[in-house]
Amino acid sequence: MSNWYEVAQGLLGAIFVGFAYAVLGVGFSLTWGVTKVINLAHCVFALIGSYITFVLLNRAGIDPLLSVFVIVPVLFMLGLALHYFIIKPTAKRAHDITGASLVLTFGLFMILENLLVVFFTADPRVLHSRYSDLTFNLGPVPIAVTSILSLGISLLTIGTVFFFLNRTYTGKAVRAVWQEPEGAMLSGINIDSVTAVTYGISLATAGIGGLCMFLMYSITPHISFSWMIFVFLISILGGLGSILGTAAGGLIVGFILSFGSVFIPFAWINLVLFILLIVVLLVKPSGLFQR
Repeated sequence: MSNWYEVAQGLLGAIFVGFAYAVLGVGFSLTWGVTKVINLAHCVFALIGSYITFVLLNRAGIDPLLSVFVIVPVLFMLGLALHYFIIKPTAKRAHDITGASLVLTFGLFMILENLLVVFFTADPRVLHSRYSDLTFNLGPVPIAVTSILSLGISLLTIGTVFFFLNRTYTGKAVRAVWQEPEGAMLSGINIDSVTAVTYGISLATAGIGGLCMFLMYSITPHISFSWMIFVFLISILGGLGSILGTAAGGLIVGFILSFGSVFIPFAWINLVLFILLIVVLLVKPSGLFQR
């Protein structure tokens, strides 16, 4: 009975954690695939979404679920600013935007992380809402309401981005720029505008991912580095620019993180993840779910 209980807990944990990481990875994978920029500050922006939720709840009494209506426009505008004032000027001068972006966004990561320490200190923050302590039982397994809410927001976000990319003109333009930038430009697509929208969507989804993680875990300004490691893994496993691939990659990582600890020591989990990454890069460098 105990083993079945642990397996059920691990499986549910894999789903909750996997989809939360998938939301964090969607925007990162999209900008890397579309613009060839590796944004190492991506998860710091996600953390900004978490702290927006914290401030709105504790200063204004706004429910964490309603904070998404502040997070999305604020992070979208930050994405536009990132493109127009940092990435675009760098791209004009750099011979290799991928290499330059690594250095540039690492510096941005350090600046933003230290600003978060200044404003919020390094103390862990926990989300105390009216439903934070609520649970219900699925058979013998207790499930936190916040985990269910996180899963719901994650699925809605991934579904919305997938619909946007596949059913709207702007979304199809983003995909066209990702697949064939020169052909997209010759077809009359404004590359600059599409790229700006891509950054806006990237950081907006990152902010929502930060909310999803905050619903389940405590946060500190330094947690974004740990998030970034798993986001990197998910993007490579799923294939750059693939929304469904990112979701699948998130589930794989979540499965190993939550379900794997039932069978192997927790200290070995990162080793298993990086062995998997090396195998994928050797066998299918484009990602498991990329054509």
